[in-house]
Amino acid sequence: MTRLLIAEDQKMLLGALASLLDLEDDIDVIGTVNNGKEAVEAVKKEKPDICIMDIEMPEMNGLDAAELLKDDPCKILILTTFARSGYFQKAMSVGVDGYMLKDSPSEELAEAIRQIMQGRRIFAPELIDEVYRSENPLTEREKEVMKLMAEGMSTKLIAETLFLTNGTVRNYISTILDKLEVDNRIEAIKVYQQKGWHF
Repeated sequence: MTRLLIAEDQKMLLGALASLLDLEDDIDVIGTVNNGKEAVEAVKKEKPDICIMDIEMPEMNGLDAAELLKDDPCKILILTTFARSGYFQKAMSVGVDGYMLKDSPSEELAEAIRQIMQGRRIFAPELIDEVYRSENPLTEREKEVMKLMAEGMSTKLIAETLFLTNGTVRNYISTILDKLEVDNRIEAIKVYQQKGWHF
């Protein structure tokens, strides 16, 4: 019997998930929590085999909780609405065992739990597509300019730091905005961070 903990801040969804998965003969829902902090505490106390974790929760998000639990024997399955490649890459970097989207049918979720318990890692196919689709389009030099922009530097300061003219830096910034399909620096930084790209 697989002992399961569910961490989800939307109470209606939490109740529905717990009820559906508890109907499975080989899954026992041993507890539910509403945020990442409670999830970490419950995993340490209840010692479930696997924890289903939402990402965007109060107090501590699911990815930070997963990172704190990466040395724990409890397996982590991220279940979220968000197919963002930045989230997925972070999930991969903290070593989660699965990442599925909330619109997956419940039988698929139950099957994913079984597969993970057999030692496999399960990822929604849409996420794999998204990662391949969202390779960083910037050149090394553009990444340098982007990094200094993210640090709040002015065009003039970026030019001085990289030994370029102001005009050259303005050209780089214009190219970056075009490639990221945004209108200004703030949006560029936001998109860059959401994608989980490294400078």
